[in-house]
Amino acid sequence: MSKFSLVAMGGTFDIIHKGHLTLLSNAFSISDKIIIGLTSDELAQKKGKLTINKYDERLENLIEIILMEFSNHSFKISKLDNDFGPAVLETGIEALVVSDETSNQGVILNQLRAQRKLPPVQMITVPMFLAKDGTRISTSRIRNSEIDIDGNLLSIDK
Repeated sequence: MSKFSLVAMGGTFDIIHKGHLTLLSNAFSISDKIIIGLTSDELAQKKGKLTINKYDERLENLIEIILMEFSNHSFKISKLDNDFGPAVLETGIEALVVSDETSNQGVILNQLRAQRKLPPVQMITVPMFLAKDGTRISTSRIRNSEIDIDGNLLSIDK
């Protein structure tokens, strides 16, 4: 039996890496039903994120990896045009899965939910996945050819 009946999480998921898989794995380990907010191209741009893949490609890649890695679970992907998407409106959400980088969002989310007379959600903070050099794994580091999707260091001299 799952700890929560419904949890939410979100991200840009531009180049899906070990950090994303760790977040997804944690979410699916505590609930069989997940709502995943996928950042729209417009929101990514507003936040200063330079994505390699457009929304439709990121959506397709995310669905593919979830079906491959977490096939026994139910999930819904919602386009995020703001920081919280369905997590502000969905009554049944019991927890929000965040990285330690985004854990401060939980306080704001619960304030917004309280304004709508919705119950607060529990914050599940997942530590950032570290690359082999002890620094966090990120899409920008992968894009800059510093590391691969598993956090292995790439030699600049190749």
